[in-house]
Amino acid sequence: MLRKKVYFLITVLLLTSGPLLAQRTATAEEKTAKYFESVRHQPSLLLDFLQRMPKGGDLHNHLSGAVYAESFIQWAVQDGLCVDRSTATLLPPPCDPKNKVPAATAYQDVGLYTQLLGAFSMRGWHPAIESGHDHFFATFGKFGAVSGPHTAEMLVEVRSRAASEHVQYLELMFNPDGGEAARLGARLGWNDDFAKMRDQLLAGGLHDVVAQARQGLNDIEAKEQTELHCGEPQANPGCNVETRYLYQVARGLAKEQVFAQILAGFEMASQDPRVVGLNLVMAEDWYVPTHDFRLHMDMLDFLHKLYPKIHITLHAGEVTMQLVPPEEMFHIRASVERGHAERIGHGVDVMHEPDPTGLLREMAKRKVLVEVCLTSNDVILGVSGAQHPLPVYMRFGVPVALATDDPGVSRSSMALEYQRAAETYDFSYKDLKKFARTSLAYSFLPGEGIWKDSAGFVRAASCAADDPKSSKPSAACGRLLSASEKAHAEWELEKAFAGFEAQF
Repeated sequence: MLRKKVYFLITVLLLTSGPLLAQRTATAEEKTAKYFESVRHQPSLLLDFLQRMPKGGDLHNHLSGAVYAESFIQWAVQDGLCVDRSTATLLPPPCDPKNKVPAATAYQDVGLYTQLLGAFSMRGWHPAIESGHDHFFATFGKFGAVSGPHTAEMLVEVRSRAASEHVQYLELMFNPDGGEAARLGARLGWNDDFAKMRDQLLAGGLHDVVAQARQGLNDIEAKEQTELHCGEPQANPGCNVETRYLYQVARGLAKEQVFAQILAGFEMASQDPRVVGLNLVMAEDWYVPTHDFRLHMDMLDFLHKLYPKIHITLHAGEVTMQLVPPEEMFHIRASVERGHAERIGHGVDVMHEPDPTGLLREMAKRKVLVEVCLTSNDVILGVSGAQHPLPVYMRFGVPVALATDDPGVSRSSMALEYQRAAETYDFSYKDLKKFARTSLAYSFLPGEGIWKDSAGFVRAASCAADDPKSSKPSAACGRLLSASEKAHAEWELEKAFAGFEAQF
């Protein structure tokens, strides 16, 4: 009888404790994932979720392309610039009342204002009238007269917007020397001997160009900090968005100018920790970038040997069969193998490259990250959905992170990039969380990260037992976080995820 009572009590305990055990074992991440699935097919609620979700870093973001057209118009009015009505291009004064009207005219002329918004961005773009590729790349020349003098204001806008959607880290592409290195290269000319050309540039004034660029960056950041009210009680949240820069090389210029810029990028990144690497920009299918592509890779190969610690990320594969002949679809492989790229921007044409599966395996083995810009690839190249290689990269184990490219021109945001990814490819919450973690793991921030495995995201021993919700890390973890900027950023992301997931 006693034995039967014991069995009965054990059975009752098992039956009644089952739901309680299940409830206790549901983690905050699991609850968050459950909520995510409940709003997956409700776009408004999904966007709200993704807007609030921590998103790590944006590794592929052109500073001037991240600014909205409305800001460029405002600054053009402040600066007294003019507008060419026929091309919607900003020009320096003097203006005239007929074809080169004051930019301020746009505030009274609705037609002109709308024309400028469309000319400076993809707003109102009609694919039946103009290709997205041509319209997109034309925007930069139209607002170029006002973007250069307002770098500080652009940083204020971009950092503030990043904070509003819980992006904690930015790597922004721009040219800190304002084109001075390119002008020096044009003056000194070309030399087939890269070593001699480097010596000529360094002896001919490149050191001064870099020094002036660094001072200019000091001035820009000082103004930016003032406008953001950093260090004050009412500081803009953008002050907390960590920002680094990638030296932007205009690869559509003459070869002597491109070499001078690449060298300036290596030199500046060697001397200024705010500049964490370099990238080559401008449309990949234009004549000079296509014709000189191999030469540009040779330049990078030569200079990489002299500056082996400087990070390189390259635009490559931002083309389709409609833009270039098949023979030109080798840029991703060349960028990785010859250009020493640690990251690739876009990588859309990967399946058209020679031996694409071999290339994918090589990229996975080398851990070459792809900066995936879904909205940009759609509006510029017309590549989206099943035609986009994002799922292919993931299938082969190539690391990927979502990025915005030019959110001001595209009228997009990081939250919208995540939404597009979730809706198009049925990604889970864990997939999106992995994108955010990957963005920081493959950032060019210095130092060791908190992950011993950046594929499965298993923490290194020093922080393995630490709880991100804790106000104070263990001694071992604390030492890592204080010694490494990357580890600190990654831990801040884990703390942000802990706070976010506690809401569900």
